[in-house]
Order: sequence, then structure tokens, then C-alpha cells
Amino acid sequence: MVKPLLLKYIEPTYRSKQKHMKKYLLILLILSVISISAKAQFSLGVKGGVNFSQINTDDFSQSTKTGYQVGVFARLGGATYLEPELYLGSSGGDINSINGAADIKFTTLNVPLLLAHRFGTAGTNLHIMAGPVYSYIMSQDKSFSQNFSAAYIDFGNYNNSTLGYQVGAGVDFLGLTGDLRYEGGLSKLNSAYGQRANIWSISIGFKFL
Repeated sequence: MVKPLLLKYIEPTYRSKQKHMKKYLLILLILSVISISAKAQFSLGVKGGVNFSQINTDDFSQSTKTGYQVGVFARLGGATYLEPELYLGSSGGDINSINGAADIKFTTLNVPLLLAHRFGTAGTNLHIMAGPVYSYIMSQDKSFSQNFSAAYIDFGNYNNSTLGYQVGAGVDFLGLTGDLRYEGGLSKLNSAYGQRANIWSISIGFKFL
């Protein structure tokens, strides 16, 4: 009788201690995150630049199309930091084949999430970055020659969104920042013809916070 009574007393006490321990750990985790965030440097800025894009396509030749980008960016961290961005951009490409040509232009909303590292101070430095980018196609402007359109009926059936990656390097000087980046496609614009967007971009930004 003593043992069951003892277990009856010990088990609720043990469960109660577990609950309190979980609460303490959660509080400790929250305090740790707040502490790290408080020590991290934060900046916010605007950026704009030029895109040089191609649509790589199986068995077709491509040429470069010039576009633009304009948006905002943030930085959170120290020498190593996260850089989320949100910007509007234009890209596309000119496609040529024996059956004619296609002129394609996209307007996209782009959301990169980059991991970056700087060499120098927060005000003046060289930096490198890499990370994924999600792009949503807001509008399409497609022009196909008559023979091209007849030969490749579903060539312009593009996905609404794509996933890619960006790698690049740049420089900060006082409140200004400049980047050179390459963007490659992880997912295809059109699976039927293996179309992927590839973009070189040059941008200049201004940190106002």
C-alpha cells in the first residue's frame, strides 16, 4: 500500500516540475533571442539598379535583355548578417530559332533572403552574400513571330512564380552601398522547354536607418 500511495504523490509532483521547467526554458529562450537582437545592428535602405537577363532554353539561342530593379532592403546582424529584400524588377530575354523569334519581358516582385559577411566596418567595407530568392511574375509581355508561335504552341505558358538563388559581392561607403550579383534559376519558367531565368544585376542603395 505504501508504494502505490508514494507513486500517487510523486507522479503529479514530477509532472508539475516538468511544466515549470518547460516554462523556465521557454522564458530563457525568449530572453536569449531578445538579448541577441538587442546587440545586433539593424539598418534599412532603398536600392535601385539595372538587370541584364537571359532566358536559357533548350535547343534555342538567346540574347540579353536590359531591365531595372527598385525596392527596399534591411540588414540585421554584425559582421555576419541577414539581408532580406523586397523589390520590383523587369527581366526576360530574346529567343531565336530556325522557326522565328520571341521577345519576352516579365515584371516580377522579388524577395531575396541573403546571408552576408562584411570585411571592414559597418560604414566602410567589402561584403559577399548568397541566398535564395522567390520571384512572383506580376505581368508578362510576350511577342512571338507567326512561324515561332505556330511551331511552339505552349512556349509562352509560364509559371506564376519561380525559386532561384543569388550570389554576389559589393562595397559600402558611409551611407551608400553597391552590389554586383548573379541570379540563377532553381525552378523552371516553363518545364516543356527547360526555360530558366539568369540575371546579372548592378545596384546602388542608400541606408537611411
